[in-house]
Amino acid sequence: MADDTEEIVVDKKEQLEKIKRFCLDNETIHAVFDLKGGGTGFVAILDKRIIFYDRAFTHKKKAMVTIPYNKIHAISSADDTGILLKRGFFASSTLTIHAGYHSFEFVFRGGDKAHIAYRMIVEHLIE
Repeated sequence: MADDTEEIVVDKKEQLEKIKRFCLDNETIHAVFDLKGGGTGFVAILDKRIIFYDRAFTHKKKAMVTIPYNKIHAISSADDTGILLKRGFFASSTLTIHAGYHSFEFVFRGGDKAHIAYRMIVEHLIE
């Protein structure tokens, strides 16, 4: 079960509860971000890996997918807001993670969420 000793950044509590079931002993959850789109996917940032739950990876069924930090070789964050949508309900941001031969793109609700996730992940990559 995950260690809850520090404050966790969470968009939806039910997503946090789902992630906890997939955590190993002594893993720490840092954040669980809701993703934009109809599939209500989400991405969790842990101390040892990233976990995401979405249909995009398997195309047919929703799946829980793990990306260990040592497999990530590039990461980028982009603000998708335009001139008219600088912030607010329609704002979004995108995080792209390159691991192995795969690229994983996550579109977040909110113009700053991808940047927050980016900083959390980079902290683990440069340790």
